[in-house]
Formats: sequence, structure tokens, C-alpha cells
Amino acid sequence: MKVSEILKVKGNILFTVTPETPIQEAVAAMAEKDIGSLVVMEYGDLVGMLTFREVLLTLHKSGGALGSSTVRRHMNDAPITVTPDTDLNEVRRIMLEKHARYVPVMEARTVLGVMSFYDVAKAVLDAQGFENKMLKAYIRDWPAEHEENNT
Repeated sequence: MKVSEILKVKGNILFTVTPETPIQEAVAAMAEKDIGSLVVMEYGDLVGMLTFREVLLTLHKSGGALGSSTVRRHMNDAPITVTPDTDLNEVRRIMLEKHARYVPVMEARTVLGVMSFYDVAKAVLDAQGFENKMLKAYIRDWPAEHEENNT
């Protein structure tokens, strides 16, 4: 299964901010939209990701206050990316190896969407469920022993 197949099912809604967005505004958007990441764009290019991991680090370092700084100060400015052609197993490996819960999907310089660890887990579970269903149907339709001897 490829990333492009998951994006088709998931849809292509993309939540973005600029590096100059106030961190409080970005966190409010994440809370209101119930999302764990924002894509940080500047002049049409991906320049970073702001995830709940960066927000928690900010809160920890500042004693629980977000402060009045901008997203630029807190974002991950070197996010790991994947392409629409990346295989799902490769995405899983990358996310586990790099401890990445969100990865932007890029085609050339265009951001097509964001894959979350949830999206990957759901796709794997759905694929396993389908495979399980097919195997059960195959076993259920298995010819009986006496039918094999009569042919």
C-alpha cells in the first residue's frame, strides 16, 4: 500500500501556519480543530512542523507558559517527509526509527497532506482486517475431503 492510497481515503485537508504566527494562536488552532500538528509554510514552501511535542517542550522549558513568541522559535525546522509513492511499511519504519508522529507528504515542493501515526496504524489495521476476512472466506469455501476424492 502506498501513501497516495491513504491520502485518498483520508482526504487532503491541510492546516497551515506561517513562522510568524504567534505560538498562542497556533496552539489555539490545534486545540479548536483537534489536530496534533500544523504545517509551517513560508512563501509557498514547507519550512517546518509544529506538533504537540514542540508545544509540550515549550511549556516545559518556560514553566507552563507559552509566552508571546512566534511559531518559528518552537517549530521543527527539519521535518522528515515522505512522497505519495512511499510504501506504507517504509513510512512505519521511518516513523518508528525517527520517533515521528507526523510526516508531511511532498511531491516535489508541494505539500499534499500529512500522515499521522494514527493514519498509518488505521491503514495497517484495515488491511489486516480485509486480509483476515478474505482468508476466512477462503477457508469457509475450502472443498470437503470427500468432494476431492469424487473428482
